[in-house]
Amino acid sequence: MRTYHCLTLLIWTYMFHIVDAIPLQEKANNYLPSKRTLDLTKDNGKMLRRSKRGWMWNQFFLLEEYTGTDTQYVGKLHTDQDKGDGNLKYILTGDGAGSLFVIDENTGDIHAAKKLDREEKSLYILRAKAIDRKTGRQVEPESEFIIKIHDINDNEPKFTKDLYTASVPEMSGVGVIKTALPDMSRENREQYQVVIQAKDMGGQMGGLSGTTTVNITLTDVNNNPPRFPQSTYQFNSPESVPLGTHLGRIKASDPDVGENAEVEYSIAEGDGADMFDVITDKDTQEGVITVKQNLDFETKILYTLRVDASNTHLDPRFLHLGPFKDTAVVKISVEDVDEPPVFSKVSYLIEVDEDVKEGSIIGQVTAYDPDAMNNLIKYTVDRHTDMDWIFSIHSENGSIFTLKPLDRESSPWHNITITATEINNPKQSSHIPVFIRILDINDHAPEFATYYETFVCENAKPGQLIQTVSVMDKDDPPRGHKFFFEPVPEFPLNPNFTIVDNKDNTAGIMTRKDGYSRNKISTYLLPILISDNDYPIQSSTGTLTIRVCACDNQGNMQSCNAEALILSAGLSTGALTAILLCVLILLILVVLFAALKRRRKKEPLIISKDDVRDNIVTYNDEGGGEEDTQAFDIGTLRNPEAREDSKLRRDVMPETIFQIRRTVPLWENIDVQDFIHRRLKENDSDPSAPPYDSLATYAYEGNDSIADSLSSLESLTADCNQDYDYLSDWGPRFKKLADMYGGDDSDRD
Repeated sequence: MRTYHCLTLLIWTYMFHIVDAIPLQEKANNYLPSKRTLDLTKDNGKMLRRSKRGWMWNQFFLLEEYTGTDTQYVGKLHTDQDKGDGNLKYILTGDGAGSLFVIDENTGDIHAAKKLDREEKSLYILRAKAIDRKTGRQVEPESEFIIKIHDINDNEPKFTKDLYTASVPEMSGVGVIKTALPDMSRENREQYQVVIQAKDMGGQMGGLSGTTTVNITLTDVNNNPPRFPQSTYQFNSPESVPLGTHLGRIKASDPDVGENAEVEYSIAEGDGADMFDVITDKDTQEGVITVKQNLDFETKILYTLRVDASNTHLDPRFLHLGPFKDTAVVKISVEDVDEPPVFSKVSYLIEVDEDVKEGSIIGQVTAYDPDAMNNLIKYTVDRHTDMDWIFSIHSENGSIFTLKPLDRESSPWHNITITATEINNPKQSSHIPVFIRILDINDHAPEFATYYETFVCENAKPGQLIQTVSVMDKDDPPRGHKFFFEPVPEFPLNPNFTIVDNKDNTAGIMTRKDGYSRNKISTYLLPILISDNDYPIQSSTGTLTIRVCACDNQGNMQSCNAEALILSAGLSTGALTAILLCVLILLILVVLFAALKRRRKKEPLIISKDDVRDNIVTYNDEGGGEEDTQAFDIGTLRNPEAREDSKLRRDVMPETIFQIRRTVPLWENIDVQDFIHRRLKENDSDPSAPPYDSLATYAYEGNDSIADSLSSLESLTADCNQDYDYLSDWGPRFKKLADMYGGDDSDRD
């Protein structure tokens, strides 16, 4: 072994001495004492030159794991500037310089100071330069060179892992991994374990080996078809189930896994292929039987289906093992249920004229019982859809008739709901919408579309358009509206205005004379006869009010009131305001005067002119203050002054004045009833008192009133007479008073 290494070292040393070294990095060096130049060509008198380096080295190669006693020789650095006189000094820097690699500064020999390992580091980059010992100048520029470590077989093979795992599709043949059984099946055994040995076959270390373990898992392939656990399935379904209802599930098993076990279900054939459907549940890999069309027990009670279960992912390598599907029979029994009535249509549309008479039949609905019993059905109107009770229906035959008049203009459509109910089982009922369209009848006359405020200028010329009118009609004829305008028959020719039918459902009002006067006529009424073209023809008269107004030269209205024209030529606004203020003051004065006169007016002696009795005397004298209320106090009856003063009859003028009889004071009497009876008795026995059937009314002033009695009768004294002859001059109304007071002395007797 040692001899082998020595021989290699000698070979490498020899190569280093005979091969010129080529630097990896060249730099310009101005310090070289000598250069060789080669004249290549001349360009404009300029000489091209090439510099030649003086360094002599190449890449150095070194074996790893050197086991000799001396240091391992790497190579030698040399320059042609070295004359062998010891003036040059070689310096080494870079990876491992001074520690791993040392250089003889005089000769340039490089040695490895330590044993190197390529597995740790296979490449070292160093830099070398040569300097003059005396001057310190570089005689060669610093350049890089590489030392590569050569590999020797000094390591045994090792696996990167202690345990490896691998997967192989089942049923694989001979290939990269030689199997003992070419038809290995995952269903029989899923995992295998293999021990692998690696052996080094060359080099000094040949024969070394390493081992590892490989776990091999067989992956699944689609080599098994699905299989139903049973060949026949039985399901029951009521006939009233809605569409899409799940009736049951079936499943085919597949020993494969993953996508190789995915199954798709389909109906192959059968008498119920158009009535039922099967869908695949991807989560459970089951087939779900669903209802595709409505079932009817009375039509068919049993259906038979053939359902296939097939693999969705087929492997072409194993198609010869197929077919990869299985078939099962599915039987479905339909059960009878009591079903609600069925209408002959999903909805009804009825059209009726709006002038149909009450009680008229406008349409009919029909329904039947789908059950075998064929129960009787009655019809009703859902009153929530006909709150006004406009329609009704015959309960037996479904004929719809009207209960009230129809009006298209108020309700052009009526949407009602009809209910059909089994008589034997009221819980079974169905509903159907009925749309009733009211057809239009020409029963409305056209009328003005809006209220028109029309005016004509006083300076208008004949033929001027002053207004365009349009009309509206609540009816809706199928051919559209067409209106006609003309004067009313009573006034076929209007001297002031002309009605022009524009033939587009509008009419123009034109002036017919030259000029109009607000002073003469301020407003014109123009009747217009409007009619339509439907049957029966409807017409109406619209009256257009036209005011006469003052306008400027452009026809713009300025004023339409005749009063404004008059006032504009007379008083100003301030004068009118003063006049109105004076009138208001006069009215106030008149009202105040009337109020004062009413307060001074005296009451007549006899209130009613029809009351001619001569024994009724009324005294209604005003008081003078708040204490007038004492006149109504019961204490007035106990007033000694009123009781003891002589009171003469005031209705007649007595000839003899009787002596007033004084009564005993009753100051201490507190019994009012007894007091009144006593006073009544005194008056009955007093010859100077009024007659028995006379009515005497006494009104006394309050004690604190400063006013005397207002009665004119109080001014009459018993010692003088008053002349009443003037009553005879007052006419027949005062004849009675004149006879009573203005008579002769014989009359008084």
